[in-house]
Amino acid sequence: MNEKINTFLSSGLLEKYLIGATSPAETEQVETFISKYPEVQNAYNTLQHNLEVVAKSNAVEAPKNILNHILEELDEAPVINMASTNKYKKWYKLSIAACFAALLFAGTSIYYYDQAQKLESDTVVFDEEIWDLRDDIAENRKALDAVYRQLLKLNDPETAKYIINGNERAKELKTVAYINPKEKTSMIDVVSLPELPDEQCYQIWAELQGKMISLGILNEADRQLINIPYAEDALALNITIEPKGGNKIASLENKVAEISLQ
Repeated sequence: MNEKINTFLSSGLLEKYLIGATSPAETEQVETFISKYPEVQNAYNTLQHNLEVVAKSNAVEAPKNILNHILEELDEAPVINMASTNKYKKWYKLSIAACFAALLFAGTSIYYYDQAQKLESDTVVFDEEIWDLRDDIAENRKALDAVYRQLLKLNDPETAKYIINGNERAKELKTVAYINPKEKTSMIDVVSLPELPDEQCYQIWAELQGKMISLGILNEADRQLINIPYAEDALALNITIEPKGGNKIASLENKVAEISLQ
């Protein structure tokens, strides 16, 4: 792989492109590299897979639909139909028409006053929703930044991927560990965990110099990419079945999965 490709892959542009954070010029540059260099295409395909992994733990609700709210308000606004008045030939009926017009003017004035009050109230609500929308945008930016940072971690050449499958006691168990000894970070993606009785749980351990160090409890309800403690010079990862709440000492007789890190 030549220096030009290495420089591009380490620039972070590919990750930004994948989450839609590139400028038009950057987008053009990335798409040129993807179409021209197979190494970049392969890296892009890997990133797409990694994005699926991190997306599970960064789901964000869509912002409130301000447009629909406005349209609903418009739909509720009454339509005033102008009806033609009869032409009276006799002059004395003009006084009746004048009285009617005065009453209509008074009623219309009251109606528009009420509408103005309602509009003022709706404006306050609309302003509040605008602020809520700004908060949503800020939260979305934070979530997008979190996705970007996790993508960088997963795409780091120093990050090793370990697929942990269950043994005969838990055939459906599957988790994926991502360990970076350079950055001293560890993450685990819980793919599937067979159901256990309420009084039991799964616990993950690092085997270190003849000792088993607890790295936390795995929960089917928390199927997402999560950080776990980094164990320096760990020889293996083990998953055991323990009493609810976890155990201080690993029950190796209840081991359901193991993978070597060496």
